[in-house]
Amino acid sequence: MANLSGTFGIAAQNFTAYPQMPDVKALVEYGVRMEQLGFDSIWVWDHVLLGVEPNFPIVEALTLLTAIATRTKTIKLGTGILVLPLRNPVMLAKQLGSMDQLSDGRLIMGMASGWYKREFDAVGVPFEKRGKIMQENLEIVTRLWTEDMVKGEFPHHSIPAGVMYPKPVQKPRPPILIGGYVDVVLKRAALAGDGWLTYFYRADSFARSWAKIRDFAKEGGKDPDSLLNGSQLPIMVGKSRAAIESDMREWLSKEWDYAAWSESTMESAVMGTVDECVAQLKEHLAVGVQKLIFVPYKYQPEQIEIIAREIIPRLKA
Repeated sequence: MANLSGTFGIAAQNFTAYPQMPDVKALVEYGVRMEQLGFDSIWVWDHVLLGVEPNFPIVEALTLLTAIATRTKTIKLGTGILVLPLRNPVMLAKQLGSMDQLSDGRLIMGMASGWYKREFDAVGVPFEKRGKIMQENLEIVTRLWTEDMVKGEFPHHSIPAGVMYPKPVQKPRPPILIGGYVDVVLKRAALAGDGWLTYFYRADSFARSWAKIRDFAKEGGKDPDSLLNGSQLPIMVGKSRAAIESDMREWLSKEWDYAAWSESTMESAVMGTVDECVAQLKEHLAVGVQKLIFVPYKYQPEQIEIIAREIIPRLKA
């Protein structure tokens, strides 16, 4: 299983605010550039339908990652997160297994049960059952990746004899980080997945939930030190925090959502000079964050260059 400690990823802008449209070819070139800059991984967002007024056009996550895989050699390919209940698990296991083959074992799968009811209704998946469907789909996907044959009657699927080859390159399978906030999801991250992927959490909030996940692992007979994690954080570098804070807050309030039942917040934003940003990020590393995934202000190239050339080297040092 992958070791995520001390690794640094970058988010891709595969969704935009209407009327702006994402440029899929430019996103592939972005992936190539992120590899050149030394980022460990690139992370894309996953939705089928997102918003009405306003709406957010989005390029399909796995299609984009496949295209990036064909143009790159080392950068890992992540979903932050994939809405697992929306996908047929047998088809998904085949698709992701093929993607891991194509990329020579570079997938890191962030998966979660989702939150946008309209999307579930449109796809025909019962929103109120998404947690149970998530658990079922997770089991089917992982078993198809790791077992010679899968047989069984599942609540939503009947598999009389399922043989799926080739298997993913990564053994025993690509790592799966579970996204979410409530205790039942944190327990799933500890026991059914390989760890946790969170979104816009302050360091103290991360520490509280990570402690719960480790406790759930211990109670379930799993080594908590084997768990993986990643934290997606918005960041903006400038002359001072005061000089950039209003711009950052405006962006975070217009284009991002924060689950009311979580501690996800725009207050997690890393802002200020390079020195100030490094200090803030070290607070996250100090409480156990293994992989930092940067969500740069408006995905501006100059912001990304500063992160790659001035911030990450100091964090690694």
